[in-house]
Amino acid sequence: MRRYLLRRLAQAVIVVLGVIVLTFVVARIVPGDPAVAYAGPHATPAALQQVRDEFGLDKPAIEQLGDYLKGTVTGDWGTALHTHRPVLDDLGNVIPPTLELVGIALLVSLLIGVPLGMLAARRGGGPDAGVRVGSMLSVSAPVFLLALTLQFVFSQKLGWFPVAGEYDPKLDYTHPLTVLTHLTVVDALITGNFAIFFSALAHLVLPVIAVAAYPTGVIAQMTRASLIEQLGEDHVRMARGLGYSERQIVRGLALRPALNPVVSVTALMFAYALVNTFLVESIFNWPGLGSYATASIQALDTPAIIGVTLFVALVYVISTLVVDVIQVWLDPRVSLS
Repeated sequence: MRRYLLRRLAQAVIVVLGVIVLTFVVARIVPGDPAVAYAGPHATPAALQQVRDEFGLDKPAIEQLGDYLKGTVTGDWGTALHTHRPVLDDLGNVIPPTLELVGIALLVSLLIGVPLGMLAARRGGGPDAGVRVGSMLSVSAPVFLLALTLQFVFSQKLGWFPVAGEYDPKLDYTHPLTVLTHLTVVDALITGNFAIFFSALAHLVLPVIAVAAYPTGVIAQMTRASLIEQLGEDHVRMARGLGYSERQIVRGLALRPALNPVVSVTALMFAYALVNTFLVESIFNWPGLGSYATASIQALDTPAIIGVTLFVALVYVISTLVVDVIQVWLDPRVSLS
């Protein structure tokens, strides 16, 4: 196991380095001058040259890449050109709202997907067909189309939920929020700011549905397939022969091992949802990582773009590593080769 973990960690480092280099090259190919993004379009030539000297923009590309890799290891991810702040500080402010959105969406996916998968495992009949069709639709529906549809129907037409934002901005004047964790729902609940708490919950409904659609379909299909496989095992058939009810068999014998692959895929779904939420954040004006990435790309902000990409790459690598370790730990039959 130790050798396996070391090998996987080495592979993870290589993947992250490759992502950084590729992102750096792509950011340099895009036309535009990052110095203008930092100093402004009306900056004098002397001011632009000062910015280039300060951030090393006149250095050869390979030297700039080396400086960035060195800073990444030492905790200096550079300064964002469009916010004039350290990239790590910016990420510390925008990652929590995204994690809040993705975390609640995954929790909803598990609470809905697992019971639906258990229902569909009773093969045949309307429930099975309904769950399978619904799962395919939720998996295949483009997230941006789903988000726009939800926004149009439930916000603009019915008026049931807010159209965009994290909470009602008017509450900043009447019930200002004390920021502790940058998780709005958590901060509002801790400080007893229930006006913002309920407003934030209402603003979460539609983006959570949009983000949760794909993971819910995958988890439902995975639960169904895994539970059907477990119900066909010899020890389950023997339990039926001994007179145990189907409910006892499912809950006592089949469900727990059937959830092993579901637990594993949930980690990958977290990484997928983290990236998939970028479009949702743009549509719902959610102040998270996706909005920050969009602003960074529009400003040709190379340090910020690489910082976002590095964070997402780390999430993917860590999620994949966690899945591999969980599979090896739960099932000794999984090869360590």
